[in-house]
Amino acid sequence: MSDNIPLEIQVEILKRLPVKLLIQFRSVSKTWRALIDGSSFIAEYARQHTETQHILLRYRDYQPNYKLKYVSIVDDETFSGNKVSLTHPVLRQMCKHYSIIGYSHGLFCFYHEAQVVCNGHSFGTGRAVLWNPSIRKSVDVVVSNVADGVTYETVLNFGVCRETKDPKIVKITHLICWGNIERASHIPWRVEVYTLSTGAWRSLSGNLPRKRIHFDFCPEFDNCYSVDMGGVLYWLAVDWDSMDGESCNLIISFDMTSEEFGEVNLPNGLAHSPYGHCLRVSKLGESLVVFEEADQMVYNVWMAEGDVSKSFTKRFTLNVNALHHLQAILGFRKSGEPIIEMLENENDFEPGRVAVYEPRSKHMYNLGFDGMSSTFFVYPYMETLLLLDQPNLTIHNEPETLNVQDYLVA
Repeated sequence: MSDNIPLEIQVEILKRLPVKLLIQFRSVSKTWRALIDGSSFIAEYARQHTETQHILLRYRDYQPNYKLKYVSIVDDETFSGNKVSLTHPVLRQMCKHYSIIGYSHGLFCFYHEAQVVCNGHSFGTGRAVLWNPSIRKSVDVVVSNVADGVTYETVLNFGVCRETKDPKIVKITHLICWGNIERASHIPWRVEVYTLSTGAWRSLSGNLPRKRIHFDFCPEFDNCYSVDMGGVLYWLAVDWDSMDGESCNLIISFDMTSEEFGEVNLPNGLAHSPYGHCLRVSKLGESLVVFEEADQMVYNVWMAEGDVSKSFTKRFTLNVNALHHLQAILGFRKSGEPIIEMLENENDFEPGRVAVYEPRSKHMYNLGFDGMSSTFFVYPYMETLLLLDQPNLTIHNEPETLNVQDYLVA
């Protein structure tokens, strides 16, 4: 751009450019580099570029090596025709399995934990890796005092503040030994929030979830029980103290700006789903979606449009008999078409395949990816500059000294 163009006009032009060009333009001049790397420009760019543009597909290759693969697919009219394989150098070098526990504003949060024994009690230290695939940058975060899941459990989630665009990790440690829950000498809930801009954890007090709320979370697998939407985390949970004395499914919300919890009720059929029915959450645009695996033959898709406090409605049902061995609903294209995993036959040891399903015409088309069944996950994301102002591979917050007494039951 000409030096005769006022800087404020140059800024407005730069905000409209794709990430790939902005990364290249950082080499044009020191002024542009300082501008593009600035936290205010990065945050404003994230506010203006909110439309989902890509889908990240993660899966394990089929025999012989079961290699973990990442593919970015442009979600447009050429869907599956414009794709690129991605490599995460940090995770590849570690030779450990990292699950994806959350994604938001073009960032993905990977997580791995290792347990150690201290004074007869098992606690661990986890490692979270924030990754922006658009700019190929990662930041490490140490997660200390991770409970073992026997008496106490630690669950994690990730999102981005809608106001500041500051990435945050939410860590909840709660008592899960129901026989001891009423006589616990310490508060059974401990909620901590890590904020990238400060590089530190801090504890929250007040407005915590009720102590008989139990979150669905498994650190060994990618998280399909929560989703970030509009700066609010929505988390599938179980209420073990419902009015009728039975367990009740519900959704716990956490506002990443106000850092307050809330509750979202599900329709009676989902709240008291029969034994064996599996629930998962996703999103379509700005609508919260719940997948109900009614049995091995049928998937129901429920959606809450707009205000999620309003009732969910069933949008459609997928039947395995009509879809040739449907394995799972993975997510949605921005057009609303479900992305599904299918098997060649009913044998789980056969390769899985990814396809797109059109509910109205009941037509399917294969995307050309074969891999181990039940290892496919899809994540919609937009390109952002978040993490650009962070040194690559930064390790935040070394482990603190473990105080087991903070977690023990009297």
